[in-house]
Amino acid sequence: MKKNKGFTLIELMIVVAIIAIIAAIAIPNLLRSRVQSNESATIGNLKTILGAQVSYQARENTYGAYADLIDDTDGPSYLDDSWEDGVAKSGFTYAAMTVDTTTFYAPAAPESTSSGTRGFAVDETGVIRWEAGEDAPAKGEGTVLGQADAA
Repeated sequence: MKKNKGFTLIELMIVVAIIAIIAAIAIPNLLRSRVQSNESATIGNLKTILGAQVSYQARENTYGAYADLIDDTDGPSYLDDSWEDGVAKSGFTYAAMTVDTTTFYAPAAPESTSSGTRGFAVDETGVIRWEAGEDAPAKGEGTVLGQADAA
């Protein structure tokens, strides 16, 4: 009698089941890592905006909108050309900044819950605040970054 070489159907099904279990464990962790990475990039971007605003305000005695920070006709550019009202970076949308001579407010909201679970904002105080959900916190509201949620 001839001996067949190879795997039985049961053995193959067991291997597929093991791979499926490993994938079920790994995929949520990968997605969570992506959200955390997007949020970290957003915090870094808000720090960049804050630095640009501080430099612009020191030179011009007022805060500037994205267009002012990108193209200062009589001075340096404070942000690169990729910044504008409503720009999306790392899964977050940076809405138009609210500015006047003494204040500014720069919000960043996640495009979806798969890109972030918190909205962020920075203002002239230099404090970055966050709020759970798909909206950036209103000016002066939200939880200070680094503090536990008060809710």
